[in-house]
Amino acid sequence: MVSPFAPQAAGDLNFLKKLNRSSILATVRRYPGATRADIASRTQLTKATVGSVVQALLKRGWLREGELQPRGGGRPGRALYLDDTHHVLLGADIGVRGLRIVACTLGGEVLLQRYVSQAPTKPDETAAHLAELIRAMRHDPLIADRHCLGLGVTVPGPVSPEHPILRLAPNLGWIDVAFLEVLRPYLPEFDGIWLLDNEANAAAFGEFYFHDGIPPESIVYISAASGIGSGLVTGDNYPLVLRGMQGLVGEIGHTIVQPGGLYCHCGNRGCAETLVSGWAIRAALGIDDAESLDAAIAARGDDPDVNAVLRRAGEALGTLMLNLHHTLNPAMLVLGGSLMHLGERLIEPALAYFEAHQNDLLRGTQRVPIKVIHDSTFTAARGAAAEVMAKAALEA
Repeated sequence: MVSPFAPQAAGDLNFLKKLNRSSILATVRRYPGATRADIASRTQLTKATVGSVVQALLKRGWLREGELQPRGGGRPGRALYLDDTHHVLLGADIGVRGLRIVACTLGGEVLLQRYVSQAPTKPDETAAHLAELIRAMRHDPLIADRHCLGLGVTVPGPVSPEHPILRLAPNLGWIDVAFLEVLRPYLPEFDGIWLLDNEANAAAFGEFYFHDGIPPESIVYISAASGIGSGLVTGDNYPLVLRGMQGLVGEIGHTIVQPGGLYCHCGNRGCAETLVSGWAIRAALGIDDAESLDAAIAARGDDPDVNAVLRRAGEALGTLMLNLHHTLNPAMLVLGGSLMHLGERLIEPALAYFEAHQNDLLRGTQRVPIKVIHDSTFTAARGAAAEVMAKAALEA
């Protein structure tokens, strides 16, 4: 996804209007019930600007007015809220082992969600199947009458920062796929925002954008699933995803942790994914690709071999967390992905390793908060919907 917040020419009044609109929406999202005067105070925009933008957003069905809010000695103002009744945001996640789709309100509430446990094949076949699922969801009576603001799609690999092209998905075998161009012919009736992003970046964006109240200064989301990746989001009213020149920021699964180690699907040796990933755990324990990893591990109970493999994977995950802490220093770390279903035998050693070493460099006592999402089945898809919301806020 190309950043909608790319630098603009100085004096671009149209862009300033977009930023004002985005800032006002962000303020209402974070402070439900804020009045026009509250918004002007928090954003430092003039009351005339706030009034004009709010009026336009009310007409478009983005905002709704609520009760009168009394003010000491002044004229009461109307409380403002996001209007969750008129629009819908669609997000889809192409995972290594299935397809996930969500329909969200402007505030991030999931109205509908679908998961199909089927490994994607070729891009064209995957696009045809995904289009069927999206069209069926779009026709569901719960959202059929809502205006769709757009569709965000996530993929398990780096996406070019300049163009919506999936550069490489090692665990799918896809290289240089302009997936939106493949998908569009199957959904010719769909307009609005279309975007493509890496799944960990989208998940991080959603955790930041739909955060209850004021989000932390920055969030790193770590996606531990069939592969492993991460995304960093920071900012205020205009969230930014750190991407890098080639879109490789956050590809922690392909950082080298064991020089000369096992071969990874990417072609290198000793990548983190050779220790902590769904495919590496399967290989170490002899679990067939067709089996459910969760069920196969649960069936083996307290098997010492299982415990050893999960502990090793957990400590590798903790090492990645520590490396992200030292290189990006986020205000919050979020752990997600399907490997969280494996429970404490994986999560506890990861958290323990990070806790034991996170302050070695500073010799301090301050702790970085860690959030564990035990079921993140739809986190990336919801994050893609959040990206649609953010971009639509600039283009409305």
